[in-house]
Amino acid sequence: MPELPEVETIRRGLDNLVIGKQVSAVDFDTAKSFPNSPSDVRKFLIGAKVKTINRRGKALIIQLDSGYSLIIHLRMTGQLVYDDGTTHFGAGHPNDSLVSSLPDKSTRVKLTFTGGSRLFFNDQRKFGWVRLYPSLMIDEIDFFRRLGPEPLAPDFTWQNFRGRLLLRPRSSIKATLLDQSVVAGVGNIYADESLWEARIHPSTTVNSLTVKDFKNLHLALIKVLNLSLDYGGSTDRNYVNVEGKRGSYLEFASVFRRQNQPCPRCSMLIEKIRVAGRGTHYCPHCQKLKPTNKRSVYTMEDK
Repeated sequence: MPELPEVETIRRGLDNLVIGKQVSAVDFDTAKSFPNSPSDVRKFLIGAKVKTINRRGKALIIQLDSGYSLIIHLRMTGQLVYDDGTTHFGAGHPNDSLVSSLPDKSTRVKLTFTGGSRLFFNDQRKFGWVRLYPSLMIDEIDFFRRLGPEPLAPDFTWQNFRGRLLLRPRSSIKATLLDQSVVAGVGNIYADESLWEARIHPSTTVNSLTVKDFKNLHLALIKVLNLSLDYGGSTDRNYVNVEGKRGSYLEFASVFRRQNQPCPRCSMLIEKIRVAGRGTHYCPHCQKLKPTNKRSVYTMEDK
């Protein structure tokens, strides 16, 4: 599933390509992927111009000058591909649709802009969706109301981070990082990478972490997310950005998909286990498992 850096990479790419463009047509294959009333589409989408493109968690919000917005969630296998005959930009789930001629059998929604440029929403497994919604009511959508804070927001302090994690004190730190109601946008790749950076075993329970652990993990998560953004996300094949470059973060990943390779810090071999039902990569030397703390204790050090 595309995570925060991949979706933010899409947002930044589209921000340079579709702002100010007017929607002239839309077609789609199933109502599941495009669950909108025909009257709303005719009134608020066709003829509307793109004002801004924002991101919340793993979802994109394309705000229109009609007072409505398109909310796009890529889910497991979603992609967005823009093509105007000269520029080809694609990001999301890595498969050949990102670089192939479109539409293809995975294309669920196609937006056509005045002038002929097109934005394709592809989704092999049909879990993603494109919804048209009044812009002023977006914050009231259950999906957004359940999301935790943005880890790259200026007000995302380590104290705030710790408070969110402690909502699940007896859960493993890996499972808690993956919970979108705790922190928005973090998935399997960046959970593994940030835990390695902070020297925390993925199975450690949240209430076993020290203040130092919380501070280190806070810094590590921000560092890893920003590094991935610098490299255009983690998609390791078929990702193409506005300049035709591929996402390259996985070339620099420390543990993710590096089982049986030496740890960059201590040279012990990286291992792969399952935590929270997900394949999890860690260094057994750098990330030792702490004893489970069955009680939660807070002191003056916590302030």
